[in-house]
Amino acid sequence: LQIKLRPSLPHCAGDFVDRGSFSLEVILSLMAYKVLYPDSMHLTRGNHESKSMNKIYGFEGEVKAKYNSTMAEVFRETFCWMPLAYVLNGKVLVVHGGLFSKDGVTLDDIRKIDRFREPPEEGLMCELLWSDPGPINGRQPSKRGVGVSFGPDVTKAFLDQNGLELLVR
Repeated sequence: LQIKLRPSLPHCAGDFVDRGSFSLEVILSLMAYKVLYPDSMHLTRGNHESKSMNKIYGFEGEVKAKYNSTMAEVFRETFCWMPLAYVLNGKVLVVHGGLFSKDGVTLDDIRKIDRFREPPEEGLMCELLWSDPGPINGRQPSKRGVGVSFGPDVTKAFLDQNGLELLVR
C-alpha cells in the first residue's frame, strides 16, 4: 500500500476495460508497461475489473472473441490480484472509487481487505471501488445504487485521521 513516488511516475486508478472495442489492447499495454517498469508504473483495481462488470459491459466477450474463454478467466484472476489503493510518498491515497459509509476507517483497515476475490455488494472493498465524491457535506446514498456519495468534510476527516494530504481517484 505504501509507494515512494519518483519523478514522472505514471499511476492509473482503475476502469481500464469495458471502454470500447480495444479494451484488451489497453489492458495488455498497461500490463506490459508494468512489467517493463515495475517500480514506475502503478495500477489500482476499479469497479470494472470484475467478472460481473466484464460480462455486462463487454470485456469478457471481447476477450473471448479475440482469444478464448481461458484467457477471459486469466484476466478475471489477474484483476483480483490488483491493489485496491496505494499511498504515494506517505501523503497521497490513490483509489478508483472513494471513501466509506462510516467514519474511522484507517489505512490498516484498507490493508486488511481480502482483495483476492470478486467485489462484494457492500463493505469497505465495495466502497473503495464504487463510492464517489459529492459537493454536499456528509454522506448521501449513491446514484449508482452501491457505495456512497461523500462530501468534502468526510474527505478531510479521513485524510486528517490517516496523516494524508490528498485523495486522488
